[in-house]
Amino acid sequence: MSDRLPPLTALRAFEAAARHMSFAKAADELNVTPAALSYQIKALEADLGQPVFRRLNRAVELTEAGRCLAPGATDAFTTLSTAWRSTKRLTDSGVLTVTAGPAFTSKWLAPRMYDFAQAHEDIDLRFSATLRIVDFNRDEVDVAIRFGLGGDEGVYSRPIFDEWMTPMMTPQLAKAYDTPDKLVKATFIHDDSINFLKLPTGWDAWLKAMKIKADTSHGPRFSQADHAIDAAIAGAGVVMGRASLVARALEDGQLVAPFDLGLTSEAQYRFICPLGNERRPHIAAFEAWVLEEIQSSKHIAEGRRLINASDLL
Repeated sequence: MSDRLPPLTALRAFEAAARHMSFAKAADELNVTPAALSYQIKALEADLGQPVFRRLNRAVELTEAGRCLAPGATDAFTTLSTAWRSTKRLTDSGVLTVTAGPAFTSKWLAPRMYDFAQAHEDIDLRFSATLRIVDFNRDEVDVAIRFGLGGDEGVYSRPIFDEWMTPMMTPQLAKAYDTPDKLVKATFIHDDSINFLKLPTGWDAWLKAMKIKADTSHGPRFSQADHAIDAAIAGAGVVMGRASLVARALEDGQLVAPFDLGLTSEAQYRFICPLGNERRPHIAAFEAWVLEEIQSSKHIAEGRRLINASDLL
């Protein structure tokens, strides 16, 4: 028996018909006539030596041979389509798709997008705000910016920012809470997005480092860091703000960080892309710009005492 594959058009016609369980719908998808699609499937059956469909009055159903062939055909065309899109992206230096968490996209990337666009008019920057782990072989994404403990394998991964946290509030609230001990009367805003970290970096840890006893069980809780920051900007309370996400709010005077103690953890932001793609011009340009922007905001850490949360255990 020959292992020679039938023509690709015949396999494509079968895969579409098996997926829709309809010759008419498959023909419409492939932009051919039902007669042309039927001819391709008959040619495939002739090559195979047995039918792959049972033709009923108003429907079709797969034969045993068809059921055996259908999953592999679908997987093969899915893999081929993914490979084709990935290969085409290698020649497309005009579009750059970046995925990052919703908070980082909202508070760091989006406010700076205009600056990047002005400096790189030839690059169309697109964002995908999600915490889902990206699959570069499947998803149409060029770069991922991720926060966590790392462990990236088989990709280009460069640490770009070590996160730290400290209490932040509006200038008006800072007048009322001008010393750390007065925070016991404050409304604590909780950012639960960092609860996955092994080391504690929330309110209890910071107050412990300051040797202040306070009931932190009250106050609003947010699953997204940007929502917690927005609440603090609105004057709803005091948030344990993450430096990476509040740099603009501090520079604009919407928030202040009046106390010098900050907590760090082992978590960091990483710039991630498929191995070797970091040398592609538009990705290299974006990485250089990200690093420059991060460097320009590091002044907010000047004069602060940053201690690692592990020292509090």
